[in-house]
Amino acid sequence: MLRLSIFSPTRTINSQRGGIFFRLIALIAFAALLVLLYLVRAPILRGVGHWFVVDEAPQPSDAIIMLGDDNFKGDRAAHAAQLFKAGWAPHVVASGRGLRPYAGIAELEAHDLASDGVPDSNIIRFNHSASDTHEECVFIGQLVAQKKWAKIIVVTSTYHTRRSRYICDRSLPPGTELRMSAARDSEFDPDNWWKSRLGMRILFHEAVGMVVTMWELRHDDVATKESRLENPAALPLASLLPRWHHSVYTALPLYYIPPQ
Repeated sequence: MLRLSIFSPTRTINSQRGGIFFRLIALIAFAALLVLLYLVRAPILRGVGHWFVVDEAPQPSDAIIMLGDDNFKGDRAAHAAQLFKAGWAPHVVASGRGLRPYAGIAELEAHDLASDGVPDSNIIRFNHSASDTHEECVFIGQLVAQKKWAKIIVVTSTYHTRRSRYICDRSLPPGTELRMSAARDSEFDPDNWWKSRLGMRILFHEAVGMVVTMWELRHDDVATKESRLENPAALPLASLLPRWHHSVYTALPLYYIPPQ
C-alpha cells in the first residue's frame, strides 16, 4: 500500500512564491530607506558636525586660556583677542608645547595675540611638554591652581570644543567655573564638513579622539563647578576630590614660563 505525501507540489510552489514575494518587499523597503537617507543626508550630517561644537556664553573671568596648535590663520588667537578686547578677562594664556628649548608654539600664539591687539603685558606664555589635549589640560590645571583662578574661559576650534570640555571637566581643579568658547575655524565648517577631504579628516579624527578620551577618563569624575551643578549625582564623590587634586597638581612638574 502506497503512502501519499502530505506535501503537495502545489503547496510547495506557493510557499516558494511567498518567500520570493516577501524578500522582494524587504529589498524594496531597504532601497526606499537608502533613498530616504540620501535625501535627508545633509540635515543628518549637519547635526553630526554641530554635535562636536560646544559654545557657551562667556562670563567675567580671571583668564582666557587658548589651547595650543592653532591653525595656519590663527583663528583661535583672533577669537581669544576678541574676548579680551570685549573685557571678559584681564589675561590671555597662550598655551603651547615646546618645539625647541628656547621657543615653542606658545611664542607663535603670543605673536598672533599681539598682532590681534592684545598688549604683551596681558599675555601669559605657557610652554609645556604635552603631547595631546589631555596632557595639556592637566598642565593647565596646574597653572589654574597656582594662580588661584576661580573662573576661566577656554578657547579652541569649533570641532575641538566637545572633547576639550569633556577633558577639562575632569582635569581642572575642583570648583573651577569653566566656559568653553568656540573659535570659528577656517578649515572646518560644521554645516558642510563632509564636502571636503580636510573636513572629513578633522571630524573622523575628533570622533575617534572622543571615544579614546571617554575610555581613558572613564574612572575620572567631573570636577568643574558648572558641570557638577548639572550632575548632582557626582556631588558626593566630587566633594572628596579637593585634597587629592591638590596633591596631584603640586606633585607634577609645572612647565610655566612667566610673562617677560
